[in-house]
Amino acid sequence: MTTEDTKLLNLVQKVLDDNKANDIVTIDLKGKTSIANYMVIASGTSNRHVASLADKLKYELKQNGYSCSSEGEEKANWVLIDAFDVIIHIFCPEVREFYNLEKMWSSVAELRKN
Repeated sequence: MTTEDTKLLNLVQKVLDDNKANDIVTIDLKGKTSIANYMVIASGTSNRHVASLADKLKYELKQNGYSCSSEGEEKANWVLIDAFDVIIHIFCPEVREFYNLEKMWSSVAELRKN
């Protein structure tokens, strides 16, 4: 893992944790796919919390010099933030349970609970 990867991943985890995201899971994708080095999955308690987490994370990423794009803010039941080396999924709990990305990726990557 490069120093830049570590800084980006640590920033994402810290912002989510500081803003009370639930069940933060980091999936190491290095050598498994070319889409990113890490995937971070977290839950908010409501659509409003999911939207707030996404807004705060995008703000902090940009303040720290990272580019990102996002989608899903309209409904805010699942917001995807692509910070290139790290992809972040922020879900409402029922939507996270339905899609179960951790299970989908567990066969190809190592999951870490933060």
